[in-house]
Order: sequence, then structure tokens, then C-alpha cells
Amino acid sequence: MEQTLRQSVLVVDDTPENLALISRLLKQHYQIKVATNGEKALVIASSDPQPDLILLDVLMPGMDGYEVCRRLKLDARTAEIPVVFLTARSDTSAEAQGFELGAVDFLSKPVSPPILLARIETHLVLKNARQVLKDRNATLEEEVRRRVHEIQVVQDVTIMALASLAETRDNETGHHLVRTQLYVQALADHLQGHARFSAELTPSNIELIVKSAPLHDIGKVGVPDRILLKPGRLTPEEFEVMKTHTTLGYRALVEGESRMQQQAPFLRFAKEIALSHQEKWDGSGYPNGLAGEAIPISARLMALADVYDALISRRVYKPAMSHEQAYGLIVAGSGIHFDPDIVAAFIAEADNFNQIAQRFSDTEAQHEEEQARVLRAMGENA
Repeated sequence: MEQTLRQSVLVVDDTPENLALISRLLKQHYQIKVATNGEKALVIASSDPQPDLILLDVLMPGMDGYEVCRRLKLDARTAEIPVVFLTARSDTSAEAQGFELGAVDFLSKPVSPPILLARIETHLVLKNARQVLKDRNATLEEEVRRRVHEIQVVQDVTIMALASLAETRDNETGHHLVRTQLYVQALADHLQGHARFSAELTPSNIELIVKSAPLHDIGKVGVPDRILLKPGRLTPEEFEVMKTHTTLGYRALVEGESRMQQQAPFLRFAKEIALSHQEKWDGSGYPNGLAGEAIPISARLMALADVYDALISRRVYKPAMSHEQAYGLIVAGSGIHFDPDIVAAFIAEADNFNQIAQRFSDTEAQHEEEQARVLRAMGENA
């Protein structure tokens, strides 16, 4: 009984004799609190330390026991306290009403002391068991959240590591991955309420698309340096090799999945973007000549973000365009290179694009490093 000695019972009855009788019966086993009306009972029940169980008379002047129980169950602070009705009424409809309001038991007056003690102990044991389960579930839920977070971190790190590996071989510098990721985020957020895009651009899908965006050029690891780092215009034959970076990236991701013998949902958009970000709205892109709606939405978003960043970025073979010049070319490509609705989103987010470009612009040192890297590669391939 040491456990129950620490627990308290609130006895609610408008008759002093009943309060005295029940208090004498219970005080050897529990801490006793008393209330002579419903209003006082509600105050005591919601005050710390709260009672562990409430013995509640039904027939009281003013607020009866049913109304007290109803209010207890509506208040989050008191909803979990078990309520046992005590009443002189013995009809089944009265019991049914009490149980519907959330009471755990219904005892008729005059109560049998052994039965009352047994019922109280049973409901306190059940309450304690429910609390243990609730605490254990909370602990398990926290552990699940922690592990899910760890998995998400591993996924994010893996994506960025793979993307950074591809970037080390490319002639793009610095913050290209960050910028394009933020451009895609801006476009997707703007379009998520659009009728054409709302079904696909859910918050969870937008998160996956944005996380997958850095993998768009992962296939460039398979393109020879003499082509990838060439500081001038590619020959038609060289351009055909360069175009294979889309299928190389896609196949690498598919191969990774097949070796695990299961599909990874978070790679769905990575595969779409890697394979189709060079497709054009009019069907003149590569590798599959997809047109219009046949191009995955994720790849359409990436196409505009990638082109805009390429236009405003300085390369060893070209100067950087201004935001205004890039803006004009993107708008001119509406319905030709880009989905017109995505271009409309770009127009609305143009200032945001410019701010992202300024915030994550590449430094002069990064440009010099890029130029030196290209020159080293040219010497090695000479």
C-alpha cells in the first residue's frame, strides 16, 4: 500500500455527514481532499497538486455531478483524472449517462467499504498503468523522431557529398549548388497553390525536390576533363559526350537503388532532375526530347534555376551577365525552353532571385581558383 499512500482522493458531496464518513474510511490509505459543491471541486481538481481520483456525488444543488464531470473531461488539465460516481440512484439510465460523460465507475449509496476501497485501488492502479504507458510511448516517439532526424541528416549529407564531388570536376564554382537550391525553393513555394502544380508541389515534395536539386549534374563525374573543362565552345562530337551527363547521373542513382533491392522515395526527384533538367518545353532538349507536361515538374524547376545561375555566373570562357540581362533571356525562353507558368513564377520572384545571387556570389579568389584548375586540367590532357 506504500504506493497508494502517496496518492490523493477528492471527495465531492454536499452532505457533511457523507464527507465525514468517506473521509474516515479512506484517510488510512489516501490523502483526502473534500469539496461541498461542484464549483469548489473544479477549482481543487485543477490546482496543484491535483487529486489522483475523484469520488463525485451526482445529486447536488446548483451544479450537479454530471455537469462537474462534463467540465472535468473538457479541461485538458483534469481530463485524465478518473471519476467514480457515488449516488443513491440505481437506475441504469443514470449509470449510462455517467459513463457517457467519461466516468470510470458508478457506485450506489450506501457504499460497501470493502467494495469502495477495492474499486478505488483498481482505478488508481489502472491510472498508474496508463501513465506508465503514456510516458513510455512519449519516450518511444522521441526516439523515433531522433532516429528519423538522423536518417534525414545522413540523406542530406550524402546528397551534398555526392553533389560536391561532381562539382569538384566541373567548371562551376563556389555557391552554385546553394544558389540553384534556393532558386528551386523560391519557384516551388510560389507555385504550390497553382492549379497545375498543387497536387505535385506538396510541402513534403517541395522539401525533397529542394534537397535533391544539388544532384542535377552528378553525372558530370563521368565526362572526360578535356570536354568538361574545355574553356571554349564544344565541337558537336564533344557536346554529344557532354549530354551523357544526364543519363550517367540517372543510371548511377538507379544502380544505387537496385543494389539495395528497394526504391528510396527521397531519390525519386533526384532521378527526375538528373535525367531531365536539360529537357526543353518545346521538345528540343536532351536526352529524350521530352516536351511540355511530359517533363517532370522537378526537372522543369531545375532547368530554369540552372540556366539563370549559368547566365549570371562568370566562367573562364565567358563573363557574367547582369541580373537584368539574365531576366530578359529567361522571359524570352517562356514557352520555348521553359514552362510558361514557371517563367511567370520567376518574374514574380525575380527580386528574390537577384538577392540570392548577391548573397551567395562567388569571390574573385574562387574565380582564380577555377581558372587555375581548368589550366591544370588542360595541361594534364595535352
